[in-house]
This record gives sequence, C-alpha cells and structure tokens, in this order.
Amino acid sequence: MFDHHIQVPVIATVVEGSTGRLDDYKGGVASVIRLVPSLPESALQGIEEFSHLEVVWHFSQGSDSDIELEPRSPRGNPDWPATGGLVHRNHRRPARIGISYPRLLRVEGRDLHVTDLDADAGTPIVDLAPVFAEMLPRGTVHQPPWPSDMLQDYWKNASERP
Repeated sequence: MFDHHIQVPVIATVVEGSTGRLDDYKGGVASVIRLVPSLPESALQGIEEFSHLEVVWHFSQGSDSDIELEPRSPRGNPDWPATGGLVHRNHRRPARIGISYPRLLRVEGRDLHVTDLDADAGTPIVDLAPVFAEMLPRGTVHQPPWPSDMLQDYWKNASERP
C-alpha cells in the first residue's frame, strides 16, 4: 500500500497511565514515560526546566488492517462532515503515529512523570522533546467547528466520566 517503510527506534515506553483506549476523558491522568535502558539517563539532563513535552508515540494497539484513508465522518457521527483519513488524528492513519503535549511534573532517573498524556500504558515512544514556545504554530490557528464539538470532553478529568 505504501511506497517506503522506515524503521524508527523506540526510545521509551509509557509504563503507567490510562488504559482502555477511551475516546474522551483523558485529562488529569498521571503517566510515567520510562527511557529505554540503551539510552543514557544523561540524555534527559536539563529537561526538568521545561513545563511541557512533545511526545511522539505509536498507536501500537492498532494494526495495518485499521488504516482508513477514504473520507468518513469522525467517530461515525453523521453530524460531522466526512473527511479524508489524513484529516483524522487517530490510529487509522498510515503510520499510526500520535503526538501529545503533556505537562512534565518531575524527572526521577529514567522516568518522566507527566499528566495529560493521551497514550495508554504500554505505548512505545519514538521521540520526545521539550516544548519550545517559539516552535508552536505561528499566527492564528483556524479549524472548522466539528473538532471542537467532537473534542469537548476530551480533556475532561477521567473522574468526570458519566
């Protein structure tokens, strides 16, 4: 289906955090990202000075059979417009890559304690970096109304789940 494949190393794993692949109520979940033993702990030196991380992870619980590129309504809701597979931000994308911006709470050796990471326990991390404000989108970010409607409960605290 795809012309080129690459190998990406796993640099860490989510060892504590949410489970169950929930679509919403991801807020307030404490997670631990543990650096793999083959990387030096010193690779994290200075990261504690930053409030947030950019974490690139793999939707490892999905499979190639989940990939869906043809237009469809998000979450199967006909009230939202059908959009192509590259417009969705879920496990049905070709590389099954997710990106999160959790708050860094503390560093303990190889463990990064974070909150609001929307990757489940067991998820492989392929990259992480501190968030630099200068690297965030410049200018006004525009989007249609449906993402805000769809994600209104996404960052609600898990304890608020009905």
